[in-house]
Amino acid sequence: MEADHFKESLLLAGAGKMGGALLRAWLDQGYDPRKINVIEPNPSPDLIALAQAQGFALQAPSRPPEILVLAIKPQSLDEAAAGLASFASRGTLLVSVLAGKTIANLSAKLPQARAIVRAMPNLPVSVGRGITALAANAAATPAQREAAEALLAASGGVEWLASEDLIDAATAVSGSGPAYVFYLSECLAKAGADLGLPEDVAARLARATVEGSGELLFRRAGSTPAELRESVTSRGGTTAAALEVLMAPDGLAPLIARAVQAAKQRAGQLSG
Repeated sequence: MEADHFKESLLLAGAGKMGGALLRAWLDQGYDPRKINVIEPNPSPDLIALAQAQGFALQAPSRPPEILVLAIKPQSLDEAAAGLASFASRGTLLVSVLAGKTIANLSAKLPQARAIVRAMPNLPVSVGRGITALAANAAATPAQREAAEALLAASGGVEWLASEDLIDAATAVSGSGPAYVFYLSECLAKAGADLGLPEDVAARLARATVEGSGELLFRRAGSTPAELRESVTSRGGTTAAALEVLMAPDGLAPLIARAVQAAKQRAGQLSG
């Protein structure tokens, strides 16, 4: 089914970090470059070279595409909408990765668009290991939902949400989540350095630990995180001593819960 969708005419508006990562994933997965147009006001030398090598057009199409992907900066939507309006026809599927912009916001700015899918990918899409939460409006057909899923699945996993109301929660968990993991690596490295390890050694140990643990989660998908945690925890051992601190009533769980709640609240404020 993906191969069929990867032949649909597509206009990508915005090819910065997120848009550029998605574009490369589509091309890597076999999207027909002759079907792709990219609008990027300030194309990087890498984007220009990619267009020359792959054969997609760095210009607006002559007619509305079957799919319009919005990957511009959210704050530039008002300014960009006028120039994009002619490409959002009644038959166009609008896929937005704009953080904080609701389906209602998008519909108001691009009123000709009927089928709208809001997507919340995260940074690991740039290495093909992302996860994207999706929510569609009622006008999106099953075929259009399949097309949106194929686009985002090219760079990682996809999770459909029952309603757009859950996008803010997904943003707080997976959209912002990579920063939490990176900060964990920072904290582990600092704790190691405070115990006397050379800073560079502590940083490498922490980084490799986070990287390897993430890979273990991926490769042992049949095991829950709790089961994996228990598998490396010996009664009375060093890991158990550390977990007594992390799993205390005032430990990591309530701290993460407060952090995710703060991210969700902020996402709601940006959406409003």
